[in-house]
Amino acid sequence: MSETAEITAPASLRRARARRRGLLSSALAYASGALLLLFLVLAAVGPELVSGNPLQQSPGALLGIGAPGHLLGTDELGRDDLVRLVYGARPLITVALASALAACVIGVAVGLIAGFFGGWVDQLLMRCTDLALAFPSILLIILVVTVLGTGAGTLIIGIGIAMAPGFARLGRALTARETGRDYVAAARIGGTPVLRIMLIDILPNIFGSVSVQLVSTVSLAAGYAAGLSYIGLGIQPPQPDWGYMVQAGQAFMYSAPHLVVLPALCTLLFVVACNYVGDALRDATDAGR
Repeated sequence: MSETAEITAPASLRRARARRRGLLSSALAYASGALLLLFLVLAAVGPELVSGNPLQQSPGALLGIGAPGHLLGTDELGRDDLVRLVYGARPLITVALASALAACVIGVAVGLIAGFFGGWVDQLLMRCTDLALAFPSILLIILVVTVLGTGAGTLIIGIGIAMAPGFARLGRALTARETGRDYVAAARIGGTPVLRIMLIDILPNIFGSVSVQLVSTVSLAAGYAAGLSYIGLGIQPPQPDWGYMVQAGQAFMYSAPHLVVLPALCTLLFVVACNYVGDALRDATDAGR
């Protein structure tokens, strides 16, 4: 429906449409939250819940979904695909969460200092942040991985550094807003230490907006981690990982499409769930202001 027709519609009809959109948005948010929680539980305790070794080979190679003894089939070496999917959740989700958290800690710390002190400190830190933002994130991550070597730890460092500038700009803007408010001025007049003002007074008041950015960054980090594993710069075999599983299975795309579709679908659902949860948190944060 056009914008003009929406405006000229009766108020009761507009309210009904807004209510339906709100219910749909809430349903998507709850479903995404439940799916995200399921993935987190899968990464945390999934390997303890499934029986089987993700590296154990068997004569039955490239079995399809529903094969006896292999619910989701097997790969080219006869390894159970369900077991590999479950084990593959942990490295990708761990890298995504850890790198997003690292980016948040680094970026918010820089933003707090820049926004609180202002002046030349603000200018210096923000110009460095602008330089980091001008450098493509994926190239920066690849550079870090190339220098430090492949593996989960390197991915966390690379993605954390690449994502930190976004948190720095957000933290600086939020801190500058809070610094001008009366409670910060009163704390300064009262002689409260600067570190206490930033960590105890300001940080809790910007946490809502930062948490929205954190959840959205988890989805980006998961995409980077899966993509780098796909091109051989992330989690290394034989450890199962969704990104590497897509790369390894594409040679059998026509004979065993589940080897590509299932890990790719798991990665997509995790990223989409993070995005919808982030949107829901953003709406809740905006409504609370």
